[in-house]
Amino acid sequence: MKNFFILVVAFSLISISAFSQKNAPENVKKEFAKKYPAAQSVKWGSEEANEWEAEFNLNGKKMSACFDNSAVWIDSETKISEKELPAAVVNTLNKDFQGYKKGLIEIFESPEIKGFELTLKKGESSLEVVFDNSGKTIKKTEAKEEAEKDEKAGKVKN
Repeated sequence: MKNFFILVVAFSLISISAFSQKNAPENVKKEFAKKYPAAQSVKWGSEEANEWEAEFNLNGKKMSACFDNSAVWIDSETKISEKELPAAVVNTLNKDFQGYKKGLIEIFESPEIKGFELTLKKGESSLEVVFDNSGKTIKKTEAKEEAEKDEKAGKVKN
């Protein structure tokens, strides 16, 4: 019985490590290098079956970029401070999101959208909001637990 338990634990650990792979496929790495040739301190991770995320530094900024298994770019995020937000976004925040505390602030870019993504919290309510450069709210969703965990772990420094 003891050997069976050890076998189950060992198998579980092997399974977990297989799902959290750190080595992106070569085609993904090549496409990343084309898009971000000056990237430094690149760290790869995979949290979903068909998605690879590179975390890296570029021009003094912390960034991340996601690609699928076919090396198609999905999106990029660049951490910024509140001071770097355009006045139009700040005006919308002050008007439509009074009383919310700002957490993670990023420039968000995908093939469909380019704007700013913020994690906002008020009481027990947490939101992820995407704004365009003119301050228009493009998307508003309940914040993911992952963003809240990152914030609590101190990964957010604005």
